[in-house]
Amino acid sequence: MALVGYARVSTTGQSLDVQVDKLLDYPCDKVYQEKKSGVTANRPELKKCLDYVREGDVLIITKLDRLARSTVDLHNILEQLNKKGVGFRVLDQSIDTTSPTGKLLFGILASIAEFETELRKERQMDGIKKARENGVAFGRKAKLTDKQIEELKQKRSEGVLIRDLMAGYNLSKATVYRLLTVEDPT
Repeated sequence: MALVGYARVSTTGQSLDVQVDKLLDYPCDKVYQEKKSGVTANRPELKKCLDYVREGDVLIITKLDRLARSTVDLHNILEQLNKKGVGFRVLDQSIDTTSPTGKLLFGILASIAEFETELRKERQMDGIKKARENGVAFGRKAKLTDKQIEELKQKRSEGVLIRDLMAGYNLSKATVYRLLTVEDPT
């Protein structure tokens, strides 16, 4: 029987240290670490972890939301573990799915985690809407002014090569082509 840990944070700026320390103190024999959003299905370390665990092993995480953000995803992972005969424990919420009470607690907390994610999305969208109403512009600042775009178009019409326009305006090829096809805003 092996104790296998999985630690995840959503962004590269966040640290895995606290989770990894808890998992090693447990003590896990092996710990998979990942810096990926829990919303995405493309989590290569989680896939490796789920492929690695065998019958009798126990997958250990620190918090339920470190494994996934949707109830469906959590239940799918738990079902996959159950089919392989792998136990599942969540340290901070004292969940152990090898018992009926642990399975019940898992279901309740998975639903709450998904609910919190949806609330967070709603608040974020409300904030973005309010910011737009207040004139906040989102996205990258334009690299060229309207006047510079007109100059770029004029130079191209005079036969200046794309590579020379790229170098002259410090733009990528794709950006030069995109700007050449933009309609006049006036």
